[in-house]
Amino acid sequence: MNLIANCCNIEYPIEINQYLRGDLNYYLQSEHNILVVEAKQADLTRGFTQLATELIALDTWVESDEPILYGAVTTGDIWQFGSFDRQERKVSQDLMLYRVPTDLEILMQILVGILMQG
Repeated sequence: MNLIANCCNIEYPIEINQYLRGDLNYYLQSEHNILVVEAKQADLTRGFTQLATELIALDTWVESDEPILYGAVTTGDIWQFGSFDRQERKVSQDLMLYRVPTDLEILMQILVGILMQG
């Protein structure tokens, strides 16, 4: 698998309906996908709300059999992960915050783990 060749789109527009539309900040693709949302003004709470909304929109937009869609919200220095269970229609928020550079190794393990799981 070549992650570089099919890596990501930056600021990719998506419109499901008048309520679910906007730009995906980063959408990383491999066998599995992860959506990364930039927390505007370093507000992780609002950023996670945006992530949850975009994961729900992505559920309609993405053609795959993946039961769970993964995402992360970041300020650049701080990362938080979430997921959307497509069958239960439920968003989950990881309570852990990962800081760069302190938690960089585990942060990278999580990102690669999501992209390479299977």
